[in-house]
Amino acid sequence: MNILVVTEQREGKWNPVTFETLAAAQQIKTQTESHLSAVVIGKAVRRLAEELVLNKIDQVLLAEHDLLDKYTPDGFTLALRQVIDRAKPDLVLFPHTYQVRDFAPKLAASLGDGPSGQGNGPEHGSGHGPGHGPGHGPGHGMIGDCIGYRYENGKLIFVRQMFQGKMAADVTFVGPAPWFASFQAGAFRGDQAEKGAAPAPTSAIEISLQPEQIRTHPLELFREAKQAVDLAQAPILVAIGRGIKAPENIPMAAKLATLLGAELAASRPICDEGWLPMDRQVGSSGQTVAPKLYLALGISGAIQHVVGMKGSRTIAAINKDPNAPIFEIADYGIVGDIFELIPALTEALEKK
Repeated sequence: MNILVVTEQREGKWNPVTFETLAAAQQIKTQTESHLSAVVIGKAVRRLAEELVLNKIDQVLLAEHDLLDKYTPDGFTLALRQVIDRAKPDLVLFPHTYQVRDFAPKLAASLGDGPSGQGNGPEHGSGHGPGHGPGHGPGHGMIGDCIGYRYENGKLIFVRQMFQGKMAADVTFVGPAPWFASFQAGAFRGDQAEKGAAPAPTSAIEISLQPEQIRTHPLELFREAKQAVDLAQAPILVAIGRGIKAPENIPMAAKLATLLGAELAASRPICDEGWLPMDRQVGSSGQTVAPKLYLALGISGAIQHVVGMKGSRTIAAINKDPNAPIFEIADYGIVGDIFELIPALTEALEKK
């Protein structure tokens, strides 16, 4: 099987979720004994391609064109169709970003004559048909916002959440390759992307684009959220839940966060009450995060919150309820009163 990772960069800088998707692709490559390539798309992005070759990857593809300087769905779709025609991948993987949500379904629908993917169970089969080139049929299947995958009986099964994380569905592809899937931010850890023993070869693909093919004109670069803080970029998060009891107790947790060099986050009830702004919310209806350390204070661990932070490298939780669900995913757990333990932690940090 041939796997192609479509990387994402913005103004010459990597979107970190690219490496989360690359880590997932490397795992799939190992299990399926596949060939793995990745494409860097844009204008004057050779430097990024030279960085990418240091990862454990079989080939880096470079798709450059003046009309790819700014993202447009037409430009990226037309360019990637040419990349796919050249690379002939069976599986195309993306990070599940706003940009990918915009163009990837269009790209999948514009190719071949295969039916869409089907889901809600592990036994929907997978296709091994021939079509790799563009066609005029209903397109190829795409499974978006996946949180994981399994490889069973020679078949890839993708897992995605339903009903705000209350259920998980197993989904497989029906129809001919190429198949398309995107992974949710935080589903895999970018720091687990493996480095290669030697730089991977780079191959430039000549992209043919005409100005009249670009039907949209980009304005200001879209920001995923107009917020005071991007929790997804914070290496340490201190998150508070219902256990904080009242807004006047939040400064106590905020002081601890400052001493740890962390950002302050919260579960949904805290933000719903207006005690913290919505841009501090972690969970299915907030931000998805994967910091090096996630310290959960008085958070019970409802599934809607867990889906937004379960990709954290280390999870530490303090809760007075020994049966709190948060302890099921925590690496370190303390059954205790946060109003006793937060001051104790603060005092210890201040002494240092």
